[in-house]
Amino acid sequence: MNRLYRVDDMERKLRIASFRPLDVLVVGGTGTGKSSTINALFEKEVAKTGRGCDPETMNVSSMELNKLMRFWDNPGLGDNVASDKRYSRDLVDLLRKAYVLDDNRYGWIDTVLVILDGSGRDMGTTYRLLNEVIAPNFQTDRVLVAVNQADVAMKGRHWDEKRNCPDSVLIEFLEEKVESVCGRLKEATGVNVSKPVFYSAERGYNVEKLLDLITDNMPRKRRKLVE
Repeated sequence: MNRLYRVDDMERKLRIASFRPLDVLVVGGTGTGKSSTINALFEKEVAKTGRGCDPETMNVSSMELNKLMRFWDNPGLGDNVASDKRYSRDLVDLLRKAYVLDDNRYGWIDTVLVILDGSGRDMGTTYRLLNEVIAPNFQTDRVLVAVNQADVAMKGRHWDEKRNCPDSVLIEFLEEKVESVCGRLKEATGVNVSKPVFYSAERGYNVEKLLDLITDNMPRKRRKLVE
């Protein structure tokens, strides 16, 4: 069960960092599968997902995977200009949300997880999100990136339905894609990220690798607010 996956590692790292739980904000464009990702991590529906052209998530909400890790869901960007402005303000408010300990102010959110759509190439929304919302208000060395919808990359042609995993052709494509993502993000935003993982929330494929990405990159101390 994902809620018990690597809990000893999480416990040890958070003990060193002297805080708990780890608060992870999940962001991305509309349709990238943020809510589906959270549901896959929890192995049940805890975040409402949109069907058709209408996104379901309209407000920021949080849910605990266990006592060590909490996820924050929010509306995706890319619907329309008015909505994007409103959602961007909400994101900035959350990124700057603070608590006080020993007369020091720390940020509530510890890690930002950016979800990309593995079936598409347009990263304009992600660039705007990083450049205009995240980077000015959050330490970019705490930003992680993951590529969802691996099952429909290459139009789904190389997904092995029986084994519920990509075949060798699709794996090679996805490996090249995550390498490309790192380079394109660096060039467009100046943000260096750890190598992204690819997964399919809908299929439950490689979800543990997503947890590995988050656990392996847990911060070692509380986050001071960006002034």
